[in-house]
Amino acid sequence: MNKVIVITGPTAVGKTKLSIELAKRYNGEIINADAVQVYKGLDIGSAKVTEEEKEDIPHHLFDIKEVDEEYTIYHYQKDCRKLIKEVQGRGKTPILVGGTGLYIKAALYDYKLTEEKETNTYDNLTDEELYNKLLEVDKDIVIDKNNRRRLIRALNYYKENNKSINTNTTNKLLYDAIFIGLTTDRRILYDKINTRVDIMIKEGLLNEVKVFYDKNIRTKPLLNAIGYREIYSYFDGNISLEEAIDKIKQNSRHYAKR
Repeated sequence: MNKVIVITGPTAVGKTKLSIELAKRYNGEIINADAVQVYKGLDIGSAKVTEEEKEDIPHHLFDIKEVDEEYTIYHYQKDCRKLIKEVQGRGKTPILVGGTGLYIKAALYDYKLTEEKETNTYDNLTDEELYNKLLEVDKDIVIDKNNRRRLIRALNYYKENNKSINTNTTNKLLYDAIFIGLTTDRRILYDKINTRVDIMIKEGLLNEVKVFYDKNIRTKPLLNAIGYREIYSYFDGNISLEEAIDKIKQNSRHYAKR
């Protein structure tokens, strides 16, 4: 089977379980397509696949970077395409799994990317302020104003290239790919998300985040990723723990319905 399988969809919808079943059926190897799961130590909050869940299936691009190391879409594109070639060279099926759409698009479509030099994280700005700042330079951009990671990348892209990130789009697919988009009834999904967040708290999400907080590490994956940024806000004393947990659920549901 000389194809690339792509499994995407919102959090808690069942991507990991399906990826393992397909890998067993089609002699596959799994490639991470989640922007948070590339980082070491961000396990509970990103619902990273466990060793037990892997069932001895090879997994790639998980735990490849420290949280204070830079890893951009440019790096992911290079790494993922190299892995696809290697996996197919072994006569096996690459299976991309994750909900980071930009990763999937950059890897599989004919995007011309260069290494990003502008890396401002705009920690002093709220999402709304960041969105308004982007509109000042790119007034016609169409973008999710609640997606902080994408807002930051769009603003940095414009500053570096003096043009909108929306100009860097293409429909040219480079691989023979099968796309599987998972979904479910919204009420069921929201219940699953709420349950998953509660389980994350019980499994030690606060302790996971505190390891980095106590070291005063404030890098993009910690300050932008759902589950981490809210706990950081709690540790900073800006919100209560109950408010942080509620925000994690709210933000997860928001991204799930896009």
